[in-house]
Amino acid sequence: MTDISSNTEKCILDAARKVFIEKGKEGARMQEIADEAGINKALLHYYFRNKQRLFEAVFMEAFGKFLPQFRMIIESEKSFLEVLPFFIENYINVILENPYLPGFILHELSHNPENLAGLFEQKVNNIHLLLAKITEEMQRGTIRELDPRQVIVNVLGLCVFPFVARPIIQKVIFEGDEVAYQDFLTARKTEVYQFIYNSIKA
Repeated sequence: MTDISSNTEKCILDAARKVFIEKGKEGARMQEIADEAGINKALLHYYFRNKQRLFEAVFMEAFGKFLPQFRMIIESEKSFLEVLPFFIENYINVILENPYLPGFILHELSHNPENLAGLFEQKVNNIHLLLAKITEEMQRGTIRELDPRQVIVNVLGLCVFPFVARPIIQKVIFEGDEVAYQDFLTARKTEVYQFIYNSIKA
């Protein structure tokens, strides 16, 4: 019974992910998700009471792959410069494995910013530790004086933008070459780290 329940839930999440990507959360309908999953709507509501809960489950399924590792490294004794390459590599890996996430987030930022902010606030509640690590680096003199928040936003922006702007970058810069574009995204792990490090080092 447990296996059946687990398989049904996975089927629902896979179907919801597909529909959310195509229609966005507001455009998606529970009946459409049920049809995609091959189940009736009543069963869908049994597993996920409403669309909001289903959306949160799909989002956290993907982002949740990154959170435990992120939390572990942030709460460790490692310095910011030791944390930085780990953060960048894992953050980009999550997006490579879930390329719909940036568009998903942008859609929600446009339509339900408070809801998305609440999700992040609830699940990513140790950013203050990362800010403290950056401040400690400044006090040690290993990086220059700067606003730690600028560093975090710069890292996020440099990691995410190539995925958000994929239609333009892949078509214009890579002339539609999918393989070259994927190689470029993988290389971003090193490029972003080097760029950030060179911009903040003392």
